[in-house]
Amino acid sequence: MKMISKNIKHLRTLKKLSQEGLADELGVTRSRIGSYEENRSAPTIELLIKLSDYFKIPVDILIKNDLTKSKDSSFIEIGNQRVLFPITVDPDNENLIEVVPVKASAGYLAGYDDPEYIEQLEKIKLPFLPTGKHRAFPIKGDSMLPMKSGSYVVGRFVEDRKDIKSGRTYVLVTLNDGMVYKRVINNIDLNGSLLLISDNKMYHDYSVPIDEVLEIWEFTCSINTQEYSEEELKISSIITMFNDLGIELKALEKMATS
Repeated sequence: MKMISKNIKHLRTLKKLSQEGLADELGVTRSRIGSYEENRSAPTIELLIKLSDYFKIPVDILIKNDLTKSKDSSFIEIGNQRVLFPITVDPDNENLIEVVPVKASAGYLAGYDDPEYIEQLEKIKLPFLPTGKHRAFPIKGDSMLPMKSGSYVVGRFVEDRKDIKSGRTYVLVTLNDGMVYKRVINNIDLNGSLLLISDNKMYHDYSVPIDEVLEIWEFTCSINTQEYSEEELKISSIITMFNDLGIELKALEKMATS
């Protein structure tokens, strides 16, 4: 239980609470909090549930993950709980984004909130991206022509559902349909749903209850890959293309400001 002892202390510090303050919040003695933080005893199941409810962090993340390098901004709130969602950086302190490969996209629904699953994804640097958490997703099918199957969409994570703007395109992770890329009409205030529209009019529009939307990422940029063969569309090639794109855009940015 060494991990939980470090995590309790770290989360308490993020909340700017003393041991006594946290003890009061949880209805236990200060000495019990001290005992947990010093790894002299392990929290009971009941206390773990209280910690989970108070910090709004799932019990498994409290137990399994080292949160000491996480800031308060490393967590996002989904429903009534917060999920560990760190923005990773390279040695130059530049943001990295994860690339969800085609073969792994089917498992994304099961692993989207698992830090270990996200940790194993390839990461690349795109220097031109705006602030925020970004991730790259593969596009399947032809419902969003001219975006063809095999292309990648880079999306910025939308934390507040009120920020969903009608008419824009988003990658959505939904409870029943998995990962989809669609144009969205925000009907949350009207009937608690999002209307998903395909740019290819051969596909029918459909609505998804907002409660079934697990993640939503606003389109930032894309890379079109239809001119490449299947053999070339390996994850290493995608990463190279993304990085080349970043270098080209960074060079253009320098030219524009010179």
